[in-house]
Amino acid sequence: MHSLGPGADLEAEWLAAGLRLPDRTAIRRYRLERVRSQLRAAGCDAALLYDPLNIRYATDTTNMSIWTMHNAVRYAFVATDGPVVLFEFSKGEFLDTHSEVVDEIRPGLSYIYFYAGTRAPEVADRWASEIAGLLAEHGRGDRRLAVDQLDLIGMRALEGQGVCLVDAWSLMEEARVVKSSEEIAAMRCAVHACEAAIGDMRAVFEPGVTEMELWAALQAGNFARYGEWIETRLLASGPRTNPWYQEVSSRRVQAGELMGFDTDMVCAYGACVDISRTWLCGGGAPSAAQHDVWSLAREQIEHNIELHGPGASVRELAQRSWYPSLDDYNCYTVLSHGAGLCDEYPSVFTRERWGREGYDAVLEPGTVMCVEAFVGPKSGGEGVKLEEQILITETGHERLSTYPLDLV
Repeated sequence: MHSLGPGADLEAEWLAAGLRLPDRTAIRRYRLERVRSQLRAAGCDAALLYDPLNIRYATDTTNMSIWTMHNAVRYAFVATDGPVVLFEFSKGEFLDTHSEVVDEIRPGLSYIYFYAGTRAPEVADRWASEIAGLLAEHGRGDRRLAVDQLDLIGMRALEGQGVCLVDAWSLMEEARVVKSSEEIAAMRCAVHACEAAIGDMRAVFEPGVTEMELWAALQAGNFARYGEWIETRLLASGPRTNPWYQEVSSRRVQAGELMGFDTDMVCAYGACVDISRTWLCGGGAPSAAQHDVWSLAREQIEHNIELHGPGASVRELAQRSWYPSLDDYNCYTVLSHGAGLCDEYPSVFTRERWGREGYDAVLEPGTVMCVEAFVGPKSGGEGVKLEEQILITETGHERLSTYPLDLV
């Protein structure tokens, strides 16, 4: 898949739109150095990565990403000053030969109960011995290993080998925050593909269409344009639009109703495109209530986007953001969040949540943020979901998403 790439027709479409195709070799090298910089700063000898998105970031390789999210069968060892060793699943080594940052490919050893059954501790000991051997060969002797996700059996097995475990999640999130120019080029292509898929869905948006039929059109559009998966099923119509987070259903959309959706797409080149729109079904003018709630969501989006720029702190964004009164309206989970291979760090919470969950960070050029709004009256009625994807630049911000925010 990665060797063949998007294909000539899709690449020609992007070039005709004035986009630049990314240098994928440059992306791989940039990302690997970002990971290693974090490992050096944390005093780690290596990272052991199981999360498919972390493996993708460090190696630009994939193998059944959704399945391996819940089956620990594939992992990568990234030495801070040494090789990248990819442990592949089920003789799938041929899947990784396109990536020049992978130095060695070995068969993975899985001790999950699905495969190892009651012998899981025994298999885990063999697995840990191999990892400890790599640490001894390529580390500095203190055996500090950053890990992103391990179960209790794996942790005990590594600790039994004298390995000191360090949390890799914070290191990987920090590594992924700042995107290179080539990553942004890839994301621009992904946004173009996502918005074309939204256009496919818009083409079948007529009274009587089911929510599932709309969602199928969006997914088909993503897959046809080198997309990989969609992380959620957030599409709702009419009374199901408020509160938010209803998953797509068999309900038929009626003329005069609102329909809102959140793409949550992992699109071309594995780039996340996370934008939301709300549309009025059947044409005509929105009701006064529909226009009012849309106007509030639009005002929130526009005001809060302007706060995002280089040097802006997460605390400042939370304090200065505007959103309708939470006494009167349901809102979204966050005001904005990062995006890269998926929804990423940092997240900006409302002032009401700051004391419980808020933390500070500073936006840097190259960070991609998704600015969110959901507005739904607590007294009842329809709600509106809007979201824009923006790039933090040296001088301010740039909107990456271009699809109109209008209801009609």
